[in-house]
Amino acid sequence: MKIAMIGTGYVGLVSGVCFSDFGHDVVCVDKDPAKVEKLRRGEVPIYEPGLEQLMAKNVAAGRLSFTLDLAEAVAGADAVFIAVGTPTRRGDGHADLRYVMAAAEEIGAALTGYAVIVTKSTVPVGTNRKVAEAVARSSGQTPFDVASNPEFLREGAAIDDFMRPDRVVVGVESERARKVMEAVYRPLSLREFPVVYTNLESAEMIKYAANAFLATKITFINEIAALCERVGADVKAVSKGIGMDGRIGAKFLHAGPGYGGSCFPKDTKALARIGQEHAVPMQITETVIRVNDEIKHRMIAKIEDLCDGVLRDKTVAVLGVTFKPNTDDMRDAPALTIVPALVGAGAKVRVVDPQGRHEGEALLPGVKWVDGPYGAAQGADLVVILTEWNEFRALDLGKLARKMAQPRMADLRNIYDRDEVLAAGFDRYEGVGR
Repeated sequence: MKIAMIGTGYVGLVSGVCFSDFGHDVVCVDKDPAKVEKLRRGEVPIYEPGLEQLMAKNVAAGRLSFTLDLAEAVAGADAVFIAVGTPTRRGDGHADLRYVMAAAEEIGAALTGYAVIVTKSTVPVGTNRKVAEAVARSSGQTPFDVASNPEFLREGAAIDDFMRPDRVVVGVESERARKVMEAVYRPLSLREFPVVYTNLESAEMIKYAANAFLATKITFINEIAALCERVGADVKAVSKGIGMDGRIGAKFLHAGPGYGGSCFPKDTKALARIGQEHAVPMQITETVIRVNDEIKHRMIAKIEDLCDGVLRDKTVAVLGVTFKPNTDDMRDAPALTIVPALVGAGAKVRVVDPQGRHEGEALLPGVKWVDGPYGAAQGADLVVILTEWNEFRALDLGKLARKMAQPRMADLRNIYDRDEVLAAGFDRYEGVGR
């Protein structure tokens, strides 16, 4: 198959590289000349384990290329994927579809023959029909179909998720389009990974419903964690106990400082807005959004308490600021709420993150970036574990405590055991829900 991938952001680049590894001929398109040039040099603009090597392999094999010329990429393509950004629109919480619709019109004008226009971007229900209208306006009499193919990639594990998916969801409404999509995903079908075919609206809704449900699980266990702290229960034991129930499952039941990232905050807000527009309020989702914001502020109060109620002139070492490990993504990370609050209260904040500095320097003004946790802890009054990078899971706690002015820890990811931390020389330890 010949595939054009419009957009080389996280979803577009990972999808394009993986499709080329399936054996398809893939051309990735972007409007940013500097980004395209960087990709042509073999440089990956995002941090995703294994992506650079897989990209180099398929470029060398002649199956993957990068261009600024959308018309060139679309000409003769069997499938054209739209994978541009859909950020939250300012003011109303809805997904901003400007880039999707602009791409659709440009694709329509570039079609040279039948193709399936596939929306990979996360879009509100009904968007694919609008995409079809936009393509039709500029395509003349050239035949085409539209399809909805939402992504379910976890940052830090995206390649494995693409190659070994729980499921692939495809919304199509013609047999011709279905056959094209079957050919695109044939390598996965041969290995018996499930491909679910639905109509357009169902595929669009599956993406939002899935992310809202996972965000709800995270928020639920964080609320339970707050109650555990008051009644003397341990949220880790509670999570294990309820997660062993097959109807509930153990994933996304880890208490912490709230969800962040490129998907959950944006998609929960968009789903809430879709509900409002259709007079079906998404009350659970709306509550999840509100409670998730409250959780971040509860973490700030926890940190302040460990500093005896006064943050001014206290030195705080923050370990990890990306929204999760194995990514450089700072979008809606809890750190973007917590760290500025510490700086605003007069704390001297030092930050350590294996990949977060590139984005974090602009997003977290007033902090000092340090290369390692022991340097950050030198003379510090508190160490805060905010992202559970592997580098922070096996620290020499005794060495860490000896370097600190006041050996205290806010373990907001529940990496360590309280007794272990106190035995290593720390005066105080606070986890979440313990």
